[in-house]
Amino acid sequence: MEPRRTPGTSWLGRLLRGWRPDRNPLRRRSDRIELAILSLLVVTFLAGTPVAWHSAGSWAYAVYTREAQLQQAVLRQVPATQLQTAPGWDASIPGGAYVIVRWKAPDGQVRTGPVFVPNGTGDGTVSVWIDRAGQLTDPPLRQAQVEVRARLSGMLAVLVVAVTLFVAGLLTRRALDRRRLAGWDADWLANGPRWSPRQ
Repeated sequence: MEPRRTPGTSWLGRLLRGWRPDRNPLRRRSDRIELAILSLLVVTFLAGTPVAWHSAGSWAYAVYTREAQLQQAVLRQVPATQLQTAPGWDASIPGGAYVIVRWKAPDGQVRTGPVFVPNGTGDGTVSVWIDRAGQLTDPPLRQAQVEVRARLSGMLAVLVVAVTLFVAGLLTRRALDRRRLAGWDADWLANGPRWSPRQ
């Protein structure tokens, strides 16, 4: 037969026991200050997390949307002729390989450069993205990429809020511990000789 558990003996009960405001005569003023500050930090985190997520995500979404629109206006997709044979499909070689291709820049000059070509593409023509100078570049941001970056920015903002409040809690506790130790030292200097046997 399992022993009955008394109320408040669970790990959550033990954790919350020191956080409950009470009239315990052993609770010092610094303990009450610490409880108030840590409670405020927890409430700030719970209330600030949605705000930080939404604000950072909205800001990042707007920034990356403008970047994608600018890229779509500036970058061009042009055909490029492969100057090397692309590797055939091979299960032991995942992905593909870089091959040299040739394309025409906006000023009419012919350029060459390496482009990643998936396995099994074969010879012929591939499409490449170039900038105004005719240099190879990455394709414009897609909508899915904009949304992923916005979500990551929101997560990063929440992480920054959490770390900031955690560090604030640690610094608060350290400062109060220093004050408590100083108080204990002063009490011991005042009362210790009365308890110690005289030499």
